[in-house]
Amino acid sequence: MTTYIGPLAQETTPSIIADKLRAAIGHGELEPGAQLGEADLARQLGVSRGPLREGMQRLTQEGLLVAIRNRGIFVTDMTPDDVRDMYLARGAIERAAARKILDGDAYAKAGDALLAIVDQMGRAITSAEASELDIAFHERLVELSDSPRLARMHQTFITETRMCIHALAESYAKSDYREEEHRILATALRSGDRERTDELLVAHMDDALARLIP
Repeated sequence: MTTYIGPLAQETTPSIIADKLRAAIGHGELEPGAQLGEADLARQLGVSRGPLREGMQRLTQEGLLVAIRNRGIFVTDMTPDDVRDMYLARGAIERAAARKILDGDAYAKAGDALLAIVDQMGRAITSAEASELDIAFHERLVELSDSPRLARMHQTFITETRMCIHALAESYAKSDYREEEHRILATALRSGDRERTDELLVAHMDDALARLIP
């Protein structure tokens, strides 16, 4: 099992610390509702409290951590309404990314890049591998839009998606990652079909949400 809470390089910035904590939250090493002890985390990461505090503040601003007065800082525990809101926002970002790709002239190349990930998904043996490739597909979609702001916002929602999937890991089968849905979506993008791509993205997000919150 990969461990995300461990010693960092001596020259550490708050952004690197935030990335490390974000990964630990997304992969369930820091579980929803868990309290983060500053002293323990600083020791485990091998950093001073100043940069750690700044890194934690970034995640608080992103909504991944919540500061409760006189109690401390905790990993956000997502309610069903939170999950619905997250998928609404994530869907808006991915649809905007797809539109930006289709506004350019590299949509066929972008579609090929996504289809390559789908091919890997088909070869995945475990649900964990399929899950990582599912997320990689959506991260790549937004990256291909060449919009740093969309990518930055999307990263928070991807972490929250990981939290949801991790919580349901035991009940998810490999088939739940919908290889064919991703293939059809990538093919529509590759063909330059704006309306079809948008429709498929909406349906894909609705399907994912329905599986998380029946």
